[in-house]
Amino acid sequence: AWVATDGDRVVGVRMFMRWEFVRGGQVLRAVRAVDTATDPDYQGRGLFTALTLHALDEVAAEGVHFVFNTPNSQSRPGYLKMGWREVGRLPAAVRPRSPLSLAKMAKARVPSGHWSADLSMGLPFDRWAEKAEVLPGPRDLPIRMLATNTSDAFYRWRFGGDLLRYRVVEGRGGAVVVRGRQRGQALELVQLASFGLDPDAADAVTNTALRRSGADHVIRLGAPDPKRGFLPLPGGGPVLTWRAVNEHGLPPLSNWSLTMGDIELF
Repeated sequence: AWVATDGDRVVGVRMFMRWEFVRGGQVLRAVRAVDTATDPDYQGRGLFTALTLHALDEVAAEGVHFVFNTPNSQSRPGYLKMGWREVGRLPAAVRPRSPLSLAKMAKARVPSGHWSADLSMGLPFDRWAEKAEVLPGPRDLPIRMLATNTSDAFYRWRFGGDLLRYRVVEGRGGAVVVRGRQRGQALELVQLASFGLDPDAADAVTNTALRRSGADHVIRLGAPDPKRGFLPLPGGGPVLTWRAVNEHGLPPLSNWSLTMGDIELF
C-alpha cells in the first residue's frame, strides 16, 4: 500500500494486491490494482495518479510482470490515461432458479452487497479443506493460457477464514466454492472456483447448490450454457484491463482462464 499525507493527515491511499499467474510452466508475477481512496478535500489534485504511478515504479523494480484489474466504468478512464489497456469484457453467465426468480433478478440491477449472506448448504471452506487434506495446484492448460498459480496454501488463504463465509458443495466427484450475497431484493449465489470438475460437471454441481441455497440466481464467469440453464449475464461480465510493467505483450482475452475467485473484490 502507498499513502499520501499532508502533515499528520492521511489524504490518499493506493493498494495493489500481489498475485501470480502461470503460463506454459512459467510463473508470472503480477499485482492486482484494488482499493484506492482520496480525501474529499484533496480530490482533483492528481493524488490518485501520483500514487499509482509511484506504485508502478516500485513494483517494476521488484520484477513484477504486469498489473490487472476490472475497474468500473467510472474509474476505467483514469486507468486508461495511465497506460492501462482494455483486454475485453469477460464472458459471464447467470442461471435463475425459477421464472419468479428471473423477474426478481431483472429488478435487482444494483451493485451487490459487500458482505456474504448466511448459507447452510455444504460445508464452510475451512472444514471442507481439512477433509480434503491437500488442495490442487494449477490446472493443465494450453501453453499460451494464463491462469492463477494455485496451490494448497493459496486456496486456504483465498477462501479460508470467517470474513466472507465461503462454502463448498460437493458432487460429481468434485466440488465448487460458492458464497451468497444480496443484490437489491434478490439473493445471489456466486460460483468462485471448482475442484476436480470439468465445466459441465461444475455447472451441474452449481445448479445443485442453487437449489439447496434458496438463492434467486447464480452467476459465474465463462460462456453461457443454455443446456444447463446458464444464460448470458445482462450487460456482460466485467471489463478486464491490463498494464505492462516488465512484460509488454498484452495477452488477448482468449488467453485468460479466470474464475470469479480471481477477480472478486474481497
